[in-house]
Amino acid sequence: MPELPEVETVRRGVEPHVLGRRIRRAVVREPRLRWPVPEDFARFVEGRRITGTDRRGKYLLLALDTTGDRLIVHLGMSGRLLVLTAPEPLRKHDHLDLELEGGVLLRYHDPRRFGAVLPWPAAQGLHPLMATMGPEPFSADFHGDYLFERSRGKTTAVKSFLMDGSVVVGAGNIYAAESLFRAGIRPTRPAGKLSRGDCARLAEQVRAVLTAAVAQGGTTLRDFAGADGASGYFQQALYVYGREGQPCRVCATPIKLLRLGNRQSCYCPRCQR
Repeated sequence: MPELPEVETVRRGVEPHVLGRRIRRAVVREPRLRWPVPEDFARFVEGRRITGTDRRGKYLLLALDTTGDRLIVHLGMSGRLLVLTAPEPLRKHDHLDLELEGGVLLRYHDPRRFGAVLPWPAAQGLHPLMATMGPEPFSADFHGDYLFERSRGKTTAVKSFLMDGSVVVGAGNIYAAESLFRAGIRPTRPAGKLSRGDCARLAEQVRAVLTAAVAQGGTTLRDFAGADGASGYFQQALYVYGREGQPCRVCATPIKLLRLGNRQSCYCPRCQR
């Protein structure tokens, strides 16, 4: 599933092509996405100018005019948002098009239909999808002291705690595993047992890992590609994720695999305590 770096990569790829362009026409071929595209979708977007792009967690946001209205795009497990500047034949699973002025086409493609394209009127206030989301990892609100306070009394494994979107957004399975390795913390350690120093290192490494992943276009796993169709290559820099049985890149100890909840998690038994 695309995580924060992948969505940020898509946002950066889309922005220069769509910013300032008016939406001439919306074509919805398949409204049955994870959350159905509403019947009045075309009426909501047509004639509106895209005045900004943003991201909240794994949601891509497109600002419309200066009204505060926005579009929410969620890529789900297999969604892609493509920028086309020349005619391209329709493929199966091309569910929605936004035809922009200047011959630019924004196309949403999603084989599994676990994503969504939704209107977000300003009058709605805080969208329900974002009501319980924690701080962005790059924001001033996310730091070691914050993690320390949130983790007090928690008996859940620190990896599960870190992946909780109400604690911080964007630290999904891949990036939580990598952040914990770089912070020297075993994924099974109870979150409430972290020291203030542990939390400071962990917050620092979450930011560092996500920053590096964004710079390299995300991690290519299964279906992900950026807005231009190019794949990310952060997977080449992974220390533990998906490396069960391989030697640790730091100490050469074989990487071990365990399960936390319904997720597999790799770690180094020597580097992570």
